[in-house]
Formats: sequence, C-alpha cells, structure tokens
Amino acid sequence: METELAELEAQLPAGCLITKPETMEAYRRDRANDPHPGMPLAVVRATSTADVQATVRFAAAHGIPVVPRGAGSSLSGGSTAVDGGIVLSVDRMREITIDPVTRTAFVQPGALNAEVKAAAAEHGCWYPPDPASFEFCSIGGNVATNAGGLCCVKYGVTTDYVLGMTVVLADGRAVTLGGPRLKDVAGLSLTKLFVGSEGTLGIITEVCLRLIPAQRLRTTLVATFPTLDDSTNTVLEITKTMRPSMCEFMDRVTINAVEDDVHMGLDRDAEAMLIIQSDEPAEHAGREIADIERICRDNHAGEVFSTDDPDEGEQFIAARRHAIPAVEKTGTILLEDVGVPVPLLGRLVDGIAEIAAQRDVTIAVMAHAGDGNTHPLVVFDPTDAAQEERAHTAYGEIMDLAMGLGGTITGEHGVGRLKQPWLGAYLGDDVYELNHRIKAALDPQGILNPGVVFNREQAAAAPSAAHDPSASAAAS
Repeated sequence: METELAELEAQLPAGCLITKPETMEAYRRDRANDPHPGMPLAVVRATSTADVQATVRFAAAHGIPVVPRGAGSSLSGGSTAVDGGIVLSVDRMREITIDPVTRTAFVQPGALNAEVKAAAAEHGCWYPPDPASFEFCSIGGNVATNAGGLCCVKYGVTTDYVLGMTVVLADGRAVTLGGPRLKDVAGLSLTKLFVGSEGTLGIITEVCLRLIPAQRLRTTLVATFPTLDDSTNTVLEITKTMRPSMCEFMDRVTINAVEDDVHMGLDRDAEAMLIIQSDEPAEHAGREIADIERICRDNHAGEVFSTDDPDEGEQFIAARRHAIPAVEKTGTILLEDVGVPVPLLGRLVDGIAEIAAQRDVTIAVMAHAGDGNTHPLVVFDPTDAAQEERAHTAYGEIMDLAMGLGGTITGEHGVGRLKQPWLGAYLGDDVYELNHRIKAALDPQGILNPGVVFNREQAAAAPSAAHDPSASAAAS
C-alpha cells in the first residue's frame, strides 16, 4: 500500500500521516488496555473535517477499516486498533468557540472536557457533563459514548447538551445535523442517533453544545455506613423526595484503595461512603443538606460531615474521581459499567458482593448512586491463571445480574469491544437486528470501527442474518 498511502499523504497537511511502527504503538490501545490490539496500516492525525473526509474516502475506496480515536480514554476498548486498519486520531482538532448570547459552544472533537468547562466559565457559563476523567477525556469521545459523570443525577448526560454536530459519513460526505437551536423537530432526530454510536456510524468533527448558567456554590456532605444496605437505603430515601446535584458511592474496597494512595483520613472500617452535594440557593441548600443528614443518621450512618467550603468539599470529590486509578494500582482490572433502576441499587450492590465472595475475587464498587449507575472493578493477578479465569467469570455474572434486575450492561462507558458479546442478549432479537440494519444502511462496507458495538462478521453480513445473539457471543 505504499503507493496508495503516498496518495493519501499528498491530500493531508505535512506530518499528519504516520506509518512508523514505533510511533504508531502509542495509538494501538486505549485505557481499556486490550492485551491483543491490532497493528494499524497507518495513523492519521487529522487537523480538520477535510482531513477526516480525505482519510475516510481513501479507506472506503480500498476497503480499509477506520478506527476513530480522541484522547484514548475509552474504558470499553472503543478505540483499540485493528490489524491493517487506519487509526484516525482527532486529538489535534481542539478549537472551542463560545457564544455567550445563545449559551452554546462549537467544539472540535479533540478538545478535552475540562477545556470546554474552562472556556465556558470565562463567559459565566457551565458545561455540566463531568466524567471522573474530565481532565483528560475528549468531547468527541464523550459524545461517541454518551458519557455521564458525577453531576448527571441532576443535570443529565452528554446527549442532553448536544444540539448539533458535523459528522463525516462512511462514504466521506460531511453532513451538518442540528445546530444552535433549542427547539428543532424538522425531520428524524439524526443528531441523537449519532450520540452514543461509538464511531460506528460516522466520525464527528464538530459539536454544538448547549451551555447553562454557572453552577452555584455547592454544599458537600460525606457520610459513612456500617453496612451496604444502610447506604443504598439512604440513597433511595433521598432520591424519593430530593434531587441533589451529586450523589456518589464508594464501597470498602474502594475506600481503602483511595486511602492507600492519597492518605486523607478516610474511614477504612466503613462498608460504604456517600458523597452528596447540593447546589441550591444557599438558604435552601442548607435545609436540603440538613434533611439529607437526618436521613443518613436514621439509616445508621457512623459519621456525617458537611461543609460549604468549596475547597474542603472538592477534596472529597477528588477522592471519588481518583477511585479508578487507585484501584488500578492494586492489580489488573476488568471494569464494569452496569446500571439498574435506583430502587434496585441495593440488590445490585449486594449481588456483586455475593459474586465476589463466591468467585474468591476482589471487586471494588463505586457508583453514581443517585441514578443507579455502578462501576464494579474486578481485580485480579494476571500471573495467576485460575484467578484470572474466576475474574472473567465474575465479570459476566455481574452483567447477567444487572440484566436480571432490569438494568443495562453499560450506562455511560459504551459497549466497545469488551461488552459486545452481551449486547444481543441485552437488546433482544428484534432490537438487535434493527441496530444492525441501521449500521448497514450508514456503513454498508462495515469499515467504521469494526468490532465495536457490532459483531464484525455479522455487521458485514446481510441484516436479516445479523440478529442471533448467541452467534455474537460465540464469534467473540
């Protein structure tokens, strides 16, 4: 392909095309750390929509897979390279334009979530979606997975803030969907179709985001509990009557992993800790936090602490954001992202504890408790084959548990490659087949992020043959 790649290189700005294996190594894996990533044919570091179009047209002409990549922070393997494909990185596309009058932001996909927040703040605005990785995850990836975060219990997830986008289709056409309008029901809601599509339907090159007025000062409450049930019962009672701006959960394994790393005096003996915030106006926030404190104490909280000091409160939020990196330091992890209706959160958390005991593996659980989205981390020693096998068994059992409770196999990280084998069973035959029909209509060659969300072989087949979930699991 040297001659053909030279033709592509001629259409791109200097330095955009990378073919040296040692340089491409940094683009083979994402944060899911797949042990068997593919070796790409080339990496393209696009600088514009035109660069993306040129790359996709080249790939379509030669039947080459294209793997879109932003910051590489995917936890589900959504940007893992495939053999002989092109990794299309948008990390250089970082422009942000804020319109304070319409409270909108036009953002290129490589811009980091934190950069969008900072740019909005300069105009007295706020972009609420805030994954724990907000400092290093990109907006393109956030949109591609419909990311959530710590504030979504009150403010919603990424799709609630996407008004429009420019997306490059599988044939290289660039289309603009939606725009800076709060109301627009002309035609099908194609903008929403691409949100959460994980790069399988098109490649996003610009997003129009809705902003809101700056968040008020927050009051933070931290409570520890002697049992898991006490903590989850507290969450349920709070959410019945209140809508805090944050309601986060950490179990004992997570608390101890964080304490080992940051040494901030967390209660190592507590079975669970809740971190809750209110951003209501000062007088009302005080009443809301007082009510939450009463609920915590009624549910046997061992320690309850509250503060309206922003810096003091941020220390506890930082501890929660640090949970995954802290647990990662204790061993290799399989990261879950399962969610259930809030009333069933207790059954999910208890069930995960039972799986950990039955399989003799460590499972750390943290959660956006206010909306029922949990992140169980199954920890294992990769040098212990038996333990690794038990960990993978536990991973599947957690998803089965969530589905059995009427929950989902992923709330915000996406299906990626890691959860693709379970998607058919989760969706059911008819919905699974409908997904494949949409994929086939927009990407008939199956070149966009093959193996992510959709089984690669089924996606390349006729839609009518692409609905057997058992075949999906077997092929993966």
